[in-house]
Formats: sequence, C-alpha cells, structure tokens
Amino acid sequence: MEDYIIADNIAKVFGDKTVLDGVSLTVGRGEIFGLLGPSGAGKTTLIKILTGQLVPDIGIAEINGTLSRKMTGQDHKKIGIMMDNFGIYERFSCYENLKIFARIYGIENRDITRALEKVGLAGVKKRAASRLSKGMQSRLRLARVFMTDPDVMFLDEPTSGLDPTTANEIHKMLLAEKERGKTIFLTTHAMAEAEKLCDRIGLIDDGKIIEYDSPQEICRRYNHQRMLKIHLADGTDIEIPHNGDAADRVAELIRDGRAETIHTTEPNLETVFIELTGKELEV
Repeated sequence: MEDYIIADNIAKVFGDKTVLDGVSLTVGRGEIFGLLGPSGAGKTTLIKILTGQLVPDIGIAEINGTLSRKMTGQDHKKIGIMMDNFGIYERFSCYENLKIFARIYGIENRDITRALEKVGLAGVKKRAASRLSKGMQSRLRLARVFMTDPDVMFLDEPTSGLDPTTANEIHKMLLAEKERGKTIFLTTHAMAEAEKLCDRIGLIDDGKIIEYDSPQEICRRYNHQRMLKIHLADGTDIEIPHNGDAADRVAELIRDGRAETIHTTEPNLETVFIELTGKELEV
C-alpha cells in the first residue's frame, strides 16, 4: 500500500511540556487510520503538524509527497479537517455556515446542497446552528469536510459525546468515504470505535507511540492467556487453554450438545492500553 501520510520522528515542545516525542507513523492511501489515546496525549497537536497548522521542532511531516510546512493553497484544497475548535457560526443557518467556506474555496452552491444531503441535514438547511443538537452540529462539521470532496480527511474526535445511534451513522459515512478511496486519519479515545473502523491504529500516551499495527494484530500480540471461553447449554461458562490439547475437549462438548458458543479470550484495545501504560484510559 502506498504511503500517503508520513510522520518521521516528530517532536514538539510547548514551554517545558514535551507534547510529541519522536512520533513516527505512516498511513496508506485509502486507509482509515486511528490515533488512540487519552486527552492531552498529543493527538490534536499531531494533526495540526500534519496539516501544516504547526511546524514540528524536530522531524518531517508530509502528505502525498509534499512537506506539510510547504503546502500551498492548492494542496490544502485536497485536505478536509474536522476539529472541535473549528467553530460553527451559531446565528447562521446550516446552509449559510457552509456558504462562507464555499466562497473561500470557490465551491458552487450545488456542492453545498450535496454536502448537506450527504450528512442528512438537507431538511434543516435553514435552521440556525444554535438550534441544532450536538449530533447535528457534528454532521454540519462533517458536511464542511465533505463539501470540498478532499482526498484526505483529518477528523479529531468526530463522535465525541454523541449517542450510540448518531455515532453509528457517522461511522457509516466514514466507511462509505473509504469505499470511495478516501484516506481518513481520525483521533479518538473510544477503543471500540477504532476496532470497528480502522485498518491500522497507533496507541499514543504522553506524546509517544506505544503500539502501532492493525487492531486485531495488537490484540493478538498481547493475548498472553490464550484461553477458549465456552458457554454451555446449562448457562455456565468454562475456560480451557487454547492449545493442542483443547481439540478433544471441545469436540466432546460439541458431540454431547453441551457447547453453545465458543470464543477466544483475546484482549481488547482497552486492556492492551492498560497493560502498556499501567493506567485506565481517561478521556
């Protein structure tokens, strides 16, 4: 897979605080990449460096072969950014909010309408942003990203604080964009969201990448117990070592009609993070 986003040994210090410390990663073209970690881990700072909003103290950041700090206006037109601090003009309607940015980017009105339709806000396009729910405001921020039809999207906590139904609808939108060949770099502290969406992830804590691979491979890597959990017909659960001796035992339970479900006990990303850092994932 072609590397589309590259961060090579990125470091950034603010005052006496080291926010990023030797961060290196790549994101392939057409991939959904997730940067996971608690608030204050350095996720937003890395996005700002990759998109040219900040310059790293050390290291190289580039998108599609262009150094982020040297990107031109034409380069930025190919990048969509959704960040919580990119404000919404509350007195303006949904349509008027997008129209401001459409004029900046030279986008026609039909593209505004198309973006609102895409995120399900066409029916409320005249409603003031102040009267939108938090979920609708997130959709409006996404519409601003979709409006320019960018090649790569940087989404900072796109479902933070949303109910599960709204978050799931946004997940579907992002997977549809991936199907169109778009590259998506998202940050989140929701481990289940990353497992669902991301091809690869980086776990970040205190400005350092502490793990980097597909969610499945990371969980397998830390599967020290290697157990099989079997739910029996009488409602009880048993665990047996996941090794060569398990075959006869599992076959016996199935033959007797006692086994209803069989699962491996691989850890999830949350438990991996706790093992690596010794602390709960605080949001």
